[in-house]
Amino acid sequence: MAALPVITALGGISPAGRSACHHGYHRLVFDALSADEQARTLAALAALDTRGRFGGDAEALLEHTLVRRLDPTWVDADNVPISVQGTSNAPLKLEVRNMDLPQPLPAHWQVTPLDGRRSEVLIPAGSALLLPSSQRSKVQSAGQLPGGFDPAQLYASRNHPRGLQMAVYSASEALGMLGIDWSLIQRRLPPEQVAVYASSAMAQLDDCGLGGLFRNPASGKRITSKQVPLGLGEMPADFINAYVLGALGSTGGMLGACATFHYNLLLGVQDIRAGRRRLVLVGTSEAPLVPEVIEGYRAMGALGEDEALLKLDPHRDQPDHRRACRPFGYNIGFTIAESAQFVVLMDDALALELGADILGAVPDVFIHADGPKKSISAPGVGNYLTLARAAALTRQLIGSDGLRHHSFVHAHGTGTPQNRVTESDVLHRVAEAFDIRDWPVAAIKCYVGHSLGTAGGDQLAATLGTFAHGLLPGIFTLDQVADDVHGARLGLHQQHQTLERPQAALLNSKGFGGNNATAVVLSPQATSDLLARRHGHSALADWQQRVQATRQQVADWDAAAVAGSTAPRYHFGEGVLDGPDLTITDHSVAVPGWDQPLALADDPEFAAYVG
Repeated sequence: MAALPVITALGGISPAGRSACHHGYHRLVFDALSADEQARTLAALAALDTRGRFGGDAEALLEHTLVRRLDPTWVDADNVPISVQGTSNAPLKLEVRNMDLPQPLPAHWQVTPLDGRRSEVLIPAGSALLLPSSQRSKVQSAGQLPGGFDPAQLYASRNHPRGLQMAVYSASEALGMLGIDWSLIQRRLPPEQVAVYASSAMAQLDDCGLGGLFRNPASGKRITSKQVPLGLGEMPADFINAYVLGALGSTGGMLGACATFHYNLLLGVQDIRAGRRRLVLVGTSEAPLVPEVIEGYRAMGALGEDEALLKLDPHRDQPDHRRACRPFGYNIGFTIAESAQFVVLMDDALALELGADILGAVPDVFIHADGPKKSISAPGVGNYLTLARAAALTRQLIGSDGLRHHSFVHAHGTGTPQNRVTESDVLHRVAEAFDIRDWPVAAIKCYVGHSLGTAGGDQLAATLGTFAHGLLPGIFTLDQVADDVHGARLGLHQQHQTLERPQAALLNSKGFGGNNATAVVLSPQATSDLLARRHGHSALADWQQRVQATRQQVADWDAAAVAGSTAPRYHFGEGVLDGPDLTITDHSVAVPGWDQPLALADDPEFAAYVG
């Protein structure tokens, strides 16, 4: 029997705040919370105000979360730097640092040294020039991390790109919510039974990463030694292995456009089901709020521009940036966002043994390409296959009645005219095939925007919150379902929906280029039912005893985090190993810090080939 990958911890940072302990989910449904829950949510947001901008003011904390107008402290959308091409009509005399002079010097330059550090440069008339200037972006809305939150202030970030800062913070949060000291994992598991699968769809594109690599020479700055390595798309996994976990197991990351989180999730699920790994940290970190990236998506016609947004609300004098993303309604484009999300997966037996909390399970993730396409950006048929397979597996695990009455869908729901038609048809056709009526559908990009590769992680964080509280976030920007939406069998609601015993969620992603993915996520109760069948009720009762200590550990950690007294786990240069530190035999490799050696045993899958 294959192992069941269970979710034992969640950590992340998004426009809704901290994902751990469902704080970010609480921000989505803030208006439905009790007074005590609202106060706790506000305290968690206040703890993120590392710059002290808001002084705990509730209104300011709420206003500076979720989708909103771009914050000029991070991206000044009114003054986006550009260069204007021009030609000099007369000779120009400039003063330049000697270290910045190109080698060899252009033939038409006349250079006269002024001193040991600077020179005078005479450029003749007719020379081509690039004039630094700025312009106002046509896109002013984005899903931004809570105002005042700067992960670089929480650890020795050393000019890390923002996406890596977010990855370090979010992976540390996942370890905190695990409630089990990492040293215990190192004592229990050998190195090869741990894996980290993490990446970013767009790589690191700010000045400290690939953005600076390509932008610096044209803007008069030098390329640094860090911009290439820190800009790589798989670097979130590398950072977590080296500086957060000190892990030596399997590593890497898949890229699948907007389905990237699901792709990494599949790697972890496959490893655990096959018995190759027993614990996998899965995630993505995406920080695309860079002026050039925003303009690139705008040039594609993908983003909602202010002018078009204003036309949706003709009664308004100014665009409603908070309501820029309107899935399944009349809309004009998606709203780009930043987010990092991580989950800890364990096989079911390990979770029971360690007393890890069980937040849910991911039995499988289905991925299909679109096949023949009119264009690389056009939608195709792959998503029909992924969602249908996910529905079939859900039916197998929780029964037809469970699928029909106790499951819900997290739609990709980008807020584009094309998505509202194509995805609603996918959902409708599958619902019709499985005789599902009024299938509850969430589309949380209306709250947090579209974080590209992390979009599936945002869905998963919200799903675990719904399992814990029974409330599905409404599509709050859905004033009216668009006429071209196929919604006859879908529960598309503006208000939050109270779900009766939710047992499963189908998380849907439609990635650019035909990267379709749908993940099946089971509730804690549905997971427990499966585990009782496999391990017996006695084993579940023993786990219930052990998990109480874990939950208390998590509660204590979270209380400290809300009080602002925790920092990311970041160990630079600590515990560095060299070859002589290892003990190698023909049967094992012993690694300091790991009690269990890496076994060099025969692989039983090849036994038939060697007799």
